[in-house]
Amino acid sequence: MRRANKYRIGQFSQVTHLSAATLRYYEQEGLLAPKRDSLGQRFYTDADLAWLNFILHLKDTGMTITDLKKYVDLRAQGDETISQRLALLKQVQVQAEAQLFNLKNSLTIVKQKIAWYEGKKNATIADDETFVAYLNRIKERKQND
Repeated sequence: MRRANKYRIGQFSQVTHLSAATLRYYEQEGLLAPKRDSLGQRFYTDADLAWLNFILHLKDTGMTITDLKKYVDLRAQGDETISQRLALLKQVQVQAEAQLFNLKNSLTIVKQKIAWYEGKKNATIADDETFVAYLNRIKERKQND
């Protein structure tokens, strides 16, 4: 049987690429619950690492600290809160998908602006053609295809 890893805060900080201050903040907010040794020094385990990775995935979706805390509290209450956790995660999913949609639209505009500048630079777009006119031309071409 494999022995579980124990990480002091500095080691855990290196493994997670989060500062010790961030780890302490997450602990203060109740998102992490490191164990303490006989001297009262905190240590983390592989289970803490897996949990933190999940928390960071939720955070990366745009989930707020308040909602993360709510999720952690519901999880601590056990299986009777599965429906509430599911509802919270579905809400996060909807919000993340909306953010992704907006980000994709913004990225499309950036790509179009890059193409417009490159066209201006290599003279495939007339000097007097504005970006708006360029976008309209692209739109018309797509409609005619």
